Amino acid sequence: MIDLSKLAKPDKTIREHTDELLVCLENLKTLKYIKENIYELIKIACEYHDYGKINDEFQKRVSSERKINFNNDKEVAHNVLSLCFLNEDMFKNTEDYYRVAYAILNHHHHTNNYEEIENKDKLIGEFIKKFGGKEIERRDKKKISKMKTDNQAILLKGFLHKCDYSASGNYEIEYKNDFLIDSLNNNLLEDWKKENINANWNEMQLFCRENQNNNIIVIANTGMGKTEAGLLWIGDNKGFFILPLKTAINAIYDRIKNKIVQKNIDERVSLLHSDMTSYYLKESVVEEEKILEYISKGKQLSLPLTISTLDQIFNFVYKYNGYELKLATMSYSKIVIDEIQAYSPELLAYLVLGLEKIVEVGGKFAILTATLPPFVRDYIYENIKNIEFGTFTNGKDRHNVNVIEEEINSEFIYEHYKKNRKKILVVCNTVKKAQEIYSELKEMENDIKLNLLHAKFIKRDRAIKENQIIEFGKTEIIGDGIWVATSLVEASLDIDFDYLFTELNDLNGFFQRLGRVNRKGEKTHMLNEANVYVFTEINKALFLNENRTKGFIDKKIYELSKSALLNELNGILSEKSKNEIIEKYLNTDNIKGSNFDKYYRDVKKYTDELYIGEKKIEEVNKTFRNIISFNVIPESIYIEEIDYINEHLKILDIKYTVNKNLSNEENEKEINKLKLKKNKAKEAIKDLTVPVGIYDLNKIGKQIDLGYEKIDIVKCNYDEKIGFEKLKTEKEETLR
Repeated sequence: MIDLSKLAKPDKTIREHTDELLVCLENLKTLKYIKENIYELIKIACEYHDYGKINDEFQKRVSSERKINFNNDKEVAHNVLSLCFLNEDMFKNTEDYYRVAYAILNHHHHTNNYEEIENKDKLIGEFIKKFGGKEIERRDKKKISKMKTDNQAILLKGFLHKCDYSASGNYEIEYKNDFLIDSLNNNLLEDWKKENINANWNEMQLFCRENQNNNIIVIANTGMGKTEAGLLWIGDNKGFFILPLKTAINAIYDRIKNKIVQKNIDERVSLLHSDMTSYYLKESVVEEEKILEYISKGKQLSLPLTISTLDQIFNFVYKYNGYELKLATMSYSKIVIDEIQAYSPELLAYLVLGLEKIVEVGGKFAILTATLPPFVRDYIYENIKNIEFGTFTNGKDRHNVNVIEEEINSEFIYEHYKKNRKKILVVCNTVKKAQEIYSELKEMENDIKLNLLHAKFIKRDRAIKENQIIEFGKTEIIGDGIWVATSLVEASLDIDFDYLFTELNDLNGFFQRLGRVNRKGEKTHMLNEANVYVFTEINKALFLNENRTKGFIDKKIYELSKSALLNELNGILSEKSKNEIIEKYLNTDNIKGSNFDKYYRDVKKYTDELYIGEKKIEEVNKTFRNIISFNVIPESIYIEEIDYINEHLKILDIKYTVNKNLSNEENEKEINKLKLKKNKAKEAIKDLTVPVGIYDLNKIGKQIDLGYEKIDIVKCNYDEKIGFEKLKTEKEETLR
């Protein structure tokens, strides 16, 4: 009765497609990514998931040359019909039957699957009469539904998705990690020897290597090699490296690609963030004809090592339909979290909740950071036990701090620069303040070696500036000049300046900023006087209000941080004392009642209580990234680059027509060439965009249509040195 020679897809039978899933499953088993106790259950789910496609209506649609839509009056979703062929006798216990039934029933969400069972019992009965199988009883529906909170059922569904997508997309489900340890030992250590660096792992790195099978939290000084430590902890396993900033992600990806892994990059290491396509195209990471395939491998989480932003991985906490695939992948993965202190309360809530779920299903994590507020550590400890903790904060003194109870002062900075003529980094809390300090310094000396970096540059200009600050910030570069920046430089960037002038945001952020000065601790002669100046007074409008509609700095944490600076810091600040001060001031008791703590707990509770499918993936991506910005093109850039824009828009308008003189394979190659060309055209136009807030959207009515995205042209002030500035209203001009 079950004719598996019928079509599952226009070019594949149900049997052929099912066998492809089983091959994917065997690959996961060979790599030891699936535990033996659920392997057999996944195998049954893979075997039966598409049996319902033998129904007549589906066969009409799949074999038709023209598109035929699903007929709700005549047809039952095939995932529902597949359940009819599943029998309790196949299983050792009833619970396993319901787990597999849950995975099969919910491997598609084109309809409400439970309503489909309830409302189409007559059509289901007709199907059973013709093709065999058993009825789906009402009690079965209830018991299947209860499996949505069962970890084994969740994993079964996730692995079924993973095998199904891999088979349907014709891509490798997983690539083996058999290279990372050898690459670290043979490539990196050998390079260190050539550079006359002590070619041995330090105490912190050895701690990570020795605790490969444990969840760990490591606090270590900036410059101790936390990236290498994280890689040693991952070892020859599947791993994810999570960082907050794309700039830092790109820099670490480059280091791993060029210094450590070196070979077969497109089967070993991937970037995963919203601008990965642009980065690959610009950096020529792999051969041009392989770029689209390489991007796809990264998005499918197939490669052994992925360097990613938080939103690309941890959005599974929202339980959108199909979220189980990511969680199943995490069940055999090792996740390194770098710079955890950089996250807002909502992102921290998603992260901690995600780690709890990952540990529940068998995955492991390592948190590596220069500083860790004790209240954040306690958030993690609330529901995760058995974490190995390591602190490695003994080392050279690197900072002599002068605390100034004033607002940051451009004249003070300039006088210091005139006297010393060294490499100076200025970090402001807002783009507006950074622009203000930059402009004031420029007025004081027109020929000053001065640069500005913040988030409101068009992508093309920002990329140039990021490369410039990384080059200028190398320890071995001896020079003079001033870089004014925002918190973009706060974490993970490997830059080393002589002096730091910074506004206070919070204690933890301040200590992170310290890591950009005397980074390696080699400038001991600089400690005879202050090499760090922190200004404690800030604009009170930056404090978060109670409903979090204005501001971004938590007042209570700021005040605790200010007290710590005034009471504890004056002169040499040792590495060890940084964490002692954080423990004393930013502990859980002190933080209670803060806006940060309340919001963290509200977001975590809300997210944890979401039901499956309550949020659509598009909504999740927007919410998770906390998108309150829009990518726009300044009008002056639009006018200047109009010919360039139109040239690329013409490429986007090209339609591909099948060449009957070419084979299917040759046509596919030509289609991929055009796709790549169109991707390049899109990225070329997006290079002219800048992210702005909703109140900056002074639209002129023109838009650029990229198909999936429309880009507004806005009136504003813009130049490559100072970036985007909102046009002042007449009232604002009068008040100046």
